[in-house]
Amino acid sequence: MSKEKRIRFETVAAKRVQKVLDSIESLSKCAHRGNYEYDDSDVRKMIKVIREKVAILELAFKQQGGKGKNEFKF
Repeated sequence: MSKEKRIRFETVAAKRVQKVLDSIESLSKCAHRGNYEYDDSDVRKMIKVIREKVAILELAFKQQGGKGKNEFKF
C-alpha cells in the first residue's frame, strides 16, 4: 500500500466516521420523551436499519479485503 493512499484513507475515513458519530449523537437526543412521542416499535425500526447499514459496511470491507472476489458456497 502506498503511503499516499494510506494518508488519504485516514483523512477521509476519520472525517466520515466523525460525521456518523455526530449523527448518532444527534439522533440520541430524540430519546427525550418530554420533547418527542414515540414507541418501542419506532426505536426498533431505527436501530434495525442502522444495524443493517453497519452490516453492509462490514461486508464491503471484508469483500475488499478479499480483493473483491465473490465466491459461491453452499
